[in-house]
Amino acid sequence: MSLLPARTLLAVMTTATCVCAAEPAHITADFTTSLGEMRVIHGINKGPLALGGLSDLTEPLKQLHPPSARLHDCHWPNPDVVDIHAVFPLPDADPALPASYDFRATDEYIAATLATGAEIVYRLGQSIEWQKIKRHVNPPKDTARWAAVCAGIVRHYNEGWAGGFRYGIRYWEIWNEPENRPVMWTGNDAQFLELYQVTARTLRKEFPTIKIGGCGFGYYGDFDGTTIKLSEFITSFLDLCRRESLPLDFFSWHCYTDDPAEPVARAREVRRILDEHGFNKTESHLNEWNYLPDKKFVILQPKVPIETRQRSTERMSGAPGGAYLVATLIGLQDAPVDMTNFYHGETQSFGLFTEIGAPTRNYYAMLAYARMLETPSRVTVAGGIPGKLAIMAGTYAAKKKASILIGNLSGPEEIYLTISKLPWDGHTEAEVHIVDESHTLETAIYQPLTSTTTFMPKQGGGPSANSMKLVTHSMKLKLAPPAVALITLHPEAAE
Repeated sequence: MSLLPARTLLAVMTTATCVCAAEPAHITADFTTSLGEMRVIHGINKGPLALGGLSDLTEPLKQLHPPSARLHDCHWPNPDVVDIHAVFPLPDADPALPASYDFRATDEYIAATLATGAEIVYRLGQSIEWQKIKRHVNPPKDTARWAAVCAGIVRHYNEGWAGGFRYGIRYWEIWNEPENRPVMWTGNDAQFLELYQVTARTLRKEFPTIKIGGCGFGYYGDFDGTTIKLSEFITSFLDLCRRESLPLDFFSWHCYTDDPAEPVARAREVRRILDEHGFNKTESHLNEWNYLPDKKFVILQPKVPIETRQRSTERMSGAPGGAYLVATLIGLQDAPVDMTNFYHGETQSFGLFTEIGAPTRNYYAMLAYARMLETPSRVTVAGGIPGKLAIMAGTYAAKKKASILIGNLSGPEEIYLTISKLPWDGHTEAEVHIVDESHTLETAIYQPLTSTTTFMPKQGGGPSANSMKLVTHSMKLKLAPPAVALITLHPEAAE
């Protein structure tokens, strides 16, 4: 990290490519009022092994401290791990025989994923197939056999069966986006409901302590910005689970948008819907989400001009995507969601790394969020602008460090920051780290803040033993959107 003199602050923290609002933002952080612990919800999709073994992302993923990793679309577009067809290559083989399975590549993949520190969510099913000929996303010929294969996979990784392990993987998700047809499911509603019913019952009978759920729904109803009108398919799914007392330990759903308020609003609606259907103990997992420029999946539309698709990809992985990532995670702090999994933590489009495994700007944005969690006691902030400027602040138990995280999507580039009641006396130093198109979380400034001391009478009168000293710190930033700023605060070092 390079330490830059104070006079370079404005130059370092400004980019000239953004037209910004004239009025500055006024942000305050009050470190006396605790809002509880920050939520560790920045899970990912996929594991660290990519490019057929050429890229091992274990170390950079370790730095993110992801709480969970959902294994879906692993090694896509030619998945040779995790998927049912990869682990159980001969669909007519006997699921009771260890020789019917090929766990070797998936064993390596799961071991590497666990090495990042993440808890695994194992998606039982298949990866998406965009080819005209669908090979694996078809309804199984024998649903009971398919469920038995799933049980064999759980047995291998949790009970040591077939030369396996005792990893204690808790979360087992049945399929992904069964409504996304035909690329994820070529059957009808009834065929999928049968698949879920048979598989969930099979797994619950043999493994009563694991968490069984699904189904990674991409479309679960029309959303008007406030309310979700459930689709007929989801209604049938929830009704089936309730009527047949099927396991639904977690309900998983997806959200791709350019509005950081939308995942929060959807989370509230999903929680309401689950509660109204009698699933008040069912966890809510937003297990696919990402920034979607202009709310359009142009990346997935081959007939769209390649230049347009490339620009959209660059926005997703660049500073716009990074600012959105941080703003969304800040907003979800107060949302009724139990876990989120960013899609995704591997290489290629939508990922945190380039095709060759280099970290992108949205990787550094998530790294800023992970470092923010080093000061996990969340405190009161004010001055954020919905959909444009998000802020979070916190400290930690030793009270010798505090942090402020800002996600500026399209807010003012001038930010006036006022900090009050830090848990230490004396001068304070601020270290500012930036993520934008020119910076990747390197240090931008390291210097004392401007401080003002006032005395607030407890029982009247001037400065005395009955007065309370109030120290307020201030800072002026230029943070041209889209950008992320991580500000760490600590007592000024003695000379």
